[in-house]
Amino acid sequence: MYTKKVIEHFQKPHNLGKMKNPDSVGEVGNPVCGDLMRIYLKVKKNKKRKEVIDDIKFETLGCVAAIATSSMITQLAKGKTFEEAQKIKFSDVEKSLGSLPPVKKHCADLAVRALLAAISNYKN
Repeated sequence: MYTKKVIEHFQKPHNLGKMKNPDSVGEVGNPVCGDLMRIYLKVKKNKKRKEVIDDIKFETLGCVAAIATSSMITQLAKGKTFEEAQKIKFSDVEKSLGSLPPVKKHCADLAVRALLAAISNYKN
């Protein structure tokens, strides 16, 4: 049902945990399945004065796919400018994990929405 990469990110999630003094937090949930994702960001400016995701962490209450996609979105976004991070699509998350069962594809979308919420909250 799940790829080796999904299981790996579920069993040993990357960037897991609450961040002390984050610059921004994005939180999204899915009332149908009950998944809840929270993304924390630390932001800095690069040499070109663009905002970059310097550090990123997550807390997720959910299934195997929810935890794996949260882990993967942090890997894909870390070190990216906001402009680059905002271009990450749910299909990029899914592809990076190998694939997801059709009934779990919404988890990749939820992870992207949590990242976008954190970026949006920072900008506002």
